[in-house]
Amino acid sequence: MEYSTFGRHVAMDAWGVKFEHLNDVDSLKEHMIQAAKACGATILSTQAQKFDPQGVTVLVMLSESHLSIHTYPEKGFAALDCYTCGYTVDPMVAIQYMLDVLKPTRTDSKVLKRGDGPIEVIQPNTQFKNPVTI
Repeated sequence: MEYSTFGRHVAMDAWGVKFEHLNDVDSLKEHMIQAAKACGATILSTQAQKFDPQGVTVLVMLSESHLSIHTYPEKGFAALDCYTCGYTVDPMVAIQYMLDVLKPTRTDSKVLKRGDGPIEVIQPNTQFKNPVTI
């Protein structure tokens, strides 16, 4: 079987998120697992870390690559990242799932097309509800 090197990498900054959404390690871990499942990814493992006095990092290792979140509850900020290789798993779905959970007041994002020549930056749909087709 030959594997494709093609991948999509979504980087999303989410602002204006409630402190309690960003500081609950168990809830974030469960939501990240559900986000990975929603996009059709194969979960290999998860790691979650709560920091003192606040903040959480969750990493979901996927067969297709990874999904991560780093939170700064005191600033209402979360950095989300999802990279998936191949054509069958859409990282936009996982990111949108997390945005629906976190309900930020503002987001900034970039989508990178990777592994198929030079890295190409593609600006996602401004509403972000519809995945970008690459």
